[in-house]
Amino acid sequence: MSAHAVTAQPSRSPGAPLMAQPAATASSAPTVFADRHIGPRADERDKMLATLGLGSLEDLVAQALPAGIRMREPLNLPPALSETEALTALRGLAARNNPRRAMIGQGYHGTVTPSVIRRNVLEDPAWYTAYTPYQPEISQGRLEALLNFQTMVSDLTGLPTAGASLLDEATAVAEAMTVARRSTKTGRVLLLDAASLPQTIGVVRTRAEPLGIEVQLADDLTAALRETDAFAVVVQTPAADGRLAPTEELAALAALAHEQGALVIAACDLLALTLVTPPGEWGADIAVGSSQRFGVPLFYGGPHAAFMSVRAGLERTLPGRLVGVSRDVHGTAAFRLALQTREQHIRREKATSNICTAQVLLAVAASMYAVYHGPEGLRTIAERVHADTTALAADLAAAKLAPDHATFFDTLTVAVPGEAAEVVERARRGGVHLRLIDAGRVGISVGEDTTPADLDAVRAAFGIDHGSTDGTAHGDLGAYGDLSASARTTSYLQHPVFRTHHSETAMLRYLRALSDRDFALDRGMIPLGSCTMKLNATTEMEPISYDGFANLHPLAPAEDAEGYAELVGTLEGWLAEVTGYARVSIQPNAGSQGELAGLLAIRAYHESRGDTDRRVCLIPSSAHGTNAASAVMAGMKVVVVKATDDGSVDLDDLRAKIELHADALAAIMVTYPSTHGVFEETITDLCALVHDAGGQVYVDGANLNALLGLAQPGRFGADVSHLNLHKTFCIPHGGGGPGVGPVAVGAHLAPFVPGDPRTGRVGNGVGPVSGAPFGSAGILPISWAYIAMMGPDGLTSATEHALLAANYVAARLGAAYPVLYAGRDGRVAHECILDLRPLTKSSGVTVDDVAKRLVDFGFHAPTMSFPVAGTLMVEPTESENLGEIDRFCDAMLAIRDEIARVEAGEWPADDNPLVNAPHTQGAVMVDEWEHPYPRRLGAFPAGLHAGPIYATGSDKYWPPVGRIDGGFGDRNLVCTCPPPESFED
Repeated sequence: MSAHAVTAQPSRSPGAPLMAQPAATASSAPTVFADRHIGPRADERDKMLATLGLGSLEDLVAQALPAGIRMREPLNLPPALSETEALTALRGLAARNNPRRAMIGQGYHGTVTPSVIRRNVLEDPAWYTAYTPYQPEISQGRLEALLNFQTMVSDLTGLPTAGASLLDEATAVAEAMTVARRSTKTGRVLLLDAASLPQTIGVVRTRAEPLGIEVQLADDLTAALRETDAFAVVVQTPAADGRLAPTEELAALAALAHEQGALVIAACDLLALTLVTPPGEWGADIAVGSSQRFGVPLFYGGPHAAFMSVRAGLERTLPGRLVGVSRDVHGTAAFRLALQTREQHIRREKATSNICTAQVLLAVAASMYAVYHGPEGLRTIAERVHADTTALAADLAAAKLAPDHATFFDTLTVAVPGEAAEVVERARRGGVHLRLIDAGRVGISVGEDTTPADLDAVRAAFGIDHGSTDGTAHGDLGAYGDLSASARTTSYLQHPVFRTHHSETAMLRYLRALSDRDFALDRGMIPLGSCTMKLNATTEMEPISYDGFANLHPLAPAEDAEGYAELVGTLEGWLAEVTGYARVSIQPNAGSQGELAGLLAIRAYHESRGDTDRRVCLIPSSAHGTNAASAVMAGMKVVVVKATDDGSVDLDDLRAKIELHADALAAIMVTYPSTHGVFEETITDLCALVHDAGGQVYVDGANLNALLGLAQPGRFGADVSHLNLHKTFCIPHGGGGPGVGPVAVGAHLAPFVPGDPRTGRVGNGVGPVSGAPFGSAGILPISWAYIAMMGPDGLTSATEHALLAANYVAARLGAAYPVLYAGRDGRVAHECILDLRPLTKSSGVTVDDVAKRLVDFGFHAPTMSFPVAGTLMVEPTESENLGEIDRFCDAMLAIRDEIARVEAGEWPADDNPLVNAPHTQGAVMVDEWEHPYPRRLGAFPAGLHAGPIYATGSDKYWPPVGRIDGGFGDRNLVCTCPPPESFED
């Protein structure tokens, strides 16, 4: 190992060295990246400390953090790299990956990302630094883009309602399974097409087992359906081996399923659906798949936006986000998240899914690909892919290597007894990756980026002397690729948005117009509690576009993925070190999936010891909704533990619940520091109580930004945690995804981390929780760069400054808005909860009014009503400087003054700047101003920072719509693009 390697062993390649990096030298005098990442300058830090009556950051940590969990030694990580050094190292890692031309398929296809989309969506902080659109008035741009995505999916699949993205295709099939299970009254069996993608089979089995669902693979679904009491059947079309079933066959299968009370789930390909009959037209109830081939790079397996669409009547069972059309107070059409009562943050253990973060940024990119190409452009791409595949099939047949199936879209399976490995290797040497199915079969998938030279390399690998490189086939084209039995006859993507922006000028301006409607970190502070909206540095983001990271297929041979192997091994080792655990798996592609993986590890551990009755999971009443939803998905029974008046877990109630469920206790899930924003002094006592009863301790890593470098969950009593790389480790939120949720475990749970989706179960481990071996591998360079550039001291300093910022906000605002919970010495952790309930009682002004009024001041609101209704949870993070934090505090104090005027009767409770917020340009430009407060006060609130930027309001953010009527949108559900006339005045 290198001298800079961490002590924790990389979890996937135990013998592999971590990458040695050059230390910074005095002569090179690099800028310290930590000084760029951390907002407050030294003088600002001292002023903030003085406000708290403290002399140093160490004094603050000593007051806030329980001494018993404090780390005694610094983090054992390499010294910090400069930004230049980090980029050089990452270029070196990317260069050790050899993408070649990806013709492996299996749900991952070569595509061409239009430069205008790459530069102005995937690489634009206006898109990637936004948060989930819980504040719809300042999220209209990405909500429109997501509505485009839903419309695209709905049109192409022929089903009326589509969601706003899921995590990947494999998990989408698993989610569809649970939708069908809840929606039918028939048996416990899921019939799964044996021709499904291998990773889908693995993930579905993982998710089915804890729920008591029996998964049966079937080569002949029709025959199996007649013999089985199934609640649903999953058909892969086109199949993994390339076969494209005729529409009549699929319709007959659907009719039979419906006769028996079962639902039909179609796992399908969006590009193929431009040519073949959509699932909704032949009777499918649910359609799922991946939108990756709509312009999103391969990223070695992710992130990619999956999709789900459903027939009428299943809308309320959809997992994840759903964007709908509503109207604002002025009657203007506006977008918002619809039917949120389905989701985990409201329904908890009764939610339709545990999904929180999904894949919004990638869904936006895929939707814009459809907008840019339009229906004719997409069809042209599909026809070219199909034609190239047909020509290749004919040439293979002419060489007596006929593909297994004569009807296909883009994939061929070819029998070469005993020679498959040799054929694949010859293709590899020719610059193409093919699929090695087994010793006698090779898979070939043609993509948008496949060239004539690539096709010739494939022919040569099979020993075919084509004699030219123009892609013209020698064989009989008529015998292969006939789509007449499956041909689509209906139109799609007829909305003007898909028929307008086809020049780059038009597309560029459309993207700019949308991003201008949104509020992201490039505009200002987003102080969302429990969300850690910190800097996503440009240097961290840049490497994800490198060819070696962006364009490698997840099933590429190991010798062509050495850079990724080292990056993953190093990152997992670093994460093990900072958390104090023995092993980390990077596979979960969201925090929700990390939770599930951790709970499945606990379940498998108990089962390995014969404790099969341990199924009770204790969850504090203040826990995030994903905790309860994940526990149910892991086959556990949720038992709630009360909180005390100060927000801590009630140890007396915990003891009572442990005693009541002693023999059945599987685990407790706690967040630390707690969701109340404090470091609970009794965390080690809590861990001991659970361990003494035979249970395991799951510490939710959502708030790790308050611990990094100061305390390690794996060393103060926890057995397992998930981490959120999209919070603590700087992967951007992307407007609602992507995320990465690694699971970190103690040594006794190490055998039970997720299995490899390429091979299924591994030893005593559980199955995969993601469709790709390393989940969203394509964005791991972001967190690698963050840790490498911060180094051990920088990471610790970031945590200290996060604590400082939150305590400073609490000190400045505490007199105006009581801080609901505080720990020892009155200190909070990295966030604080402001209690607005007394003000609501005295004035009628609600937390929603305050949130909307903050928009007028140029801020995204803090987290509303979590974990306590009627409160705001503020997390300023370490990245905001004192000027921005003070501006936020000044805005909140100005709002308090406005509330006082309502309390005093100066303004009516139903007509004041708060209840009318946010104020649009149109609202303040009306000819007749009829409100009791000045027009200017609505637009430019008193207390707005008077510095040069805001002196004239020239840089003010104007919300594009007024306050949105959410109830109207749910009562009149519209989840596809409305006609342009809807937006007319």
